[in-house]
Amino acid sequence: MIQQIEICLPPYSRGFHPITHIIKKSLPRLPSKGILNIFIKHTSAGLTINENADPTVLDDFETVFSKLIPENSQIYTHTFEGSDDMPAHIKTALTDTCLNIPISNNKLNLGTWQGIYLCEFRNKGGSRKIVLTILS
Repeated sequence: MIQQIEICLPPYSRGFHPITHIIKKSLPRLPSKGILNIFIKHTSAGLTINENADPTVLDDFETVFSKLIPENSQIYTHTFEGSDDMPAHIKTALTDTCLNIPISNNKLNLGTWQGIYLCEFRNKGGSRKIVLTILS
């Protein structure tokens, strides 16, 4: 059986934002076994699963990504959408646009310290659309 839901996240500022609670709240009753596929329909934002116990991890992600892929670099030729656009596309290529999470015993089978994050790479990215597909 396949179920599919599209959700629209509210606008977030640039950075890494926990969205596990939004994903869980948006899901119907989960099957006893299966897979949840999460897909973001954007090229300047990504998804990741990572540490969810210490919020400073998210600050460190933003710091490292900004140092690795700076804005206003002379090397970019795609610049007509703003100085944060091309860096956002490159950062998205380093994260995921699609995640697969096992479903076990009617719940997402994430590790103890794992959370799902929206990686917003634009300064003003706006709302983001996410497709949730449950395969059972």
